[in-house]
Amino acid sequence: MALIVCWISRRCWLLSIRNHGHFSNGLTTSATRRLLRKNDPVPVQFFLSRFRLVESTACSRVSLPGRTYTQRSSEAGTKVIFPENNLPSISLNQQEIAVTPSTDIETLPEVQDCEGEPPLLPLEEITEDEAVQITAGPSIPPDSFTLRDYVDHSETLRKLVLLGVDLSKIEKRPNVATFLLKLDFEKDVSKILLFLKDVGLEDGQLGAFLTKNPFILSEDLDNLQKRVAYLSLQNFSKEDIARMVSRAPYLLNFSVERLDNRLGFFQKELGLSVEKTKDLVIRLPRMLTRSLEPIKEILKVCQIELGFRENEIQHIVTKVPKMLTASKKKLTETFNYVHNEIGIPHHLIVKFPQIFNTKLLRLKERHAFLTFLGRAAYDPTQPNYVSLDKLSSLPDEAFCAEVAKASVQEFEQFLKTL
Repeated sequence: MALIVCWISRRCWLLSIRNHGHFSNGLTTSATRRLLRKNDPVPVQFFLSRFRLVESTACSRVSLPGRTYTQRSSEAGTKVIFPENNLPSISLNQQEIAVTPSTDIETLPEVQDCEGEPPLLPLEEITEDEAVQITAGPSIPPDSFTLRDYVDHSETLRKLVLLGVDLSKIEKRPNVATFLLKLDFEKDVSKILLFLKDVGLEDGQLGAFLTKNPFILSEDLDNLQKRVAYLSLQNFSKEDIARMVSRAPYLLNFSVERLDNRLGFFQKELGLSVEKTKDLVIRLPRMLTRSLEPIKEILKVCQIELGFRENEIQHIVTKVPKMLTASKKKLTETFNYVHNEIGIPHHLIVKFPQIFNTKLLRLKERHAFLTFLGRAAYDPTQPNYVSLDKLSSLPDEAFCAEVAKASVQEFEQFLKTL
């Protein structure tokens, strides 16, 4: 069946149907009222959907309140005549079709808008049934002292928690909580996570990394990729870069210029070669992200107060990089006890710089126990020589068996007398 599709004004069509006595109740709905507000063109199929098409082979009459239509069939086609309004007749050169109005107006399908129903206006009156169907979501706290109150309302926070991010630590830092609440996980977070995995971080490391450095989520992805490319150009392997990033979470927040300046600083101040500088940074990458002023002070303390020469400082730093990040107080107290009280010279301290990584209390307890046993000999020329490495690095069981030649119980009993 071929139908000619025409467009009529939606408002004119709906108004004309509504004004008709038999259609006013059936079309007075909220959807119709919304359609009346728009004067967009409506396809004639919407009008025809209010009627059913029935095949017929005989002449029939179609009656609507106030109007009568006559349909006549012939071999050439079907002609619909409008005698009351003197309208021209319409000939249909297809099978005989009779158009009759539906007997049950209430069962007619509601008019559907191809473009979707427009939203309700703020001041539009609605029925009680429509009001009951309106549901309000849980309210978002206007302010809070903890991010826990926003987890149910934020997809970003929920997924960060699943990754292992500790929100209780993040919320203690100023402005970080507000920053996270403004992020969209798909747009802002997922691309950074994929980048970190490409760098070499494992899934289990992402939560701890973002807990320590949530600010990386604000970094531009192109800048992050440039910084990784710079480290690759400096002959750092992919494994080295992954290790450096995991141990120094703020490393990639530094621009290429700052990274280059800091690598140059350690190479110049310590007088190291490129390879030794690279090895130093790989072993202790957080040196690149710390303030340089405390490091400069430690170098001056080693040279001026402790009396080490430049080449001795180079050897100590390459063996024990953590000495550069140690506190000045701990460094000077350890040196004063080992050098001034035990009497160990500079060249032996340089040979065994691990003592700077040892707790001062452990050194005092073990030296006192060896003195009590008469075995405190730190001169390599003496028969019962004890190296500083064994004094500081061995566990208690090995220290008692190999150095003190006593049992652990005797050592613990001695400590109770101190």
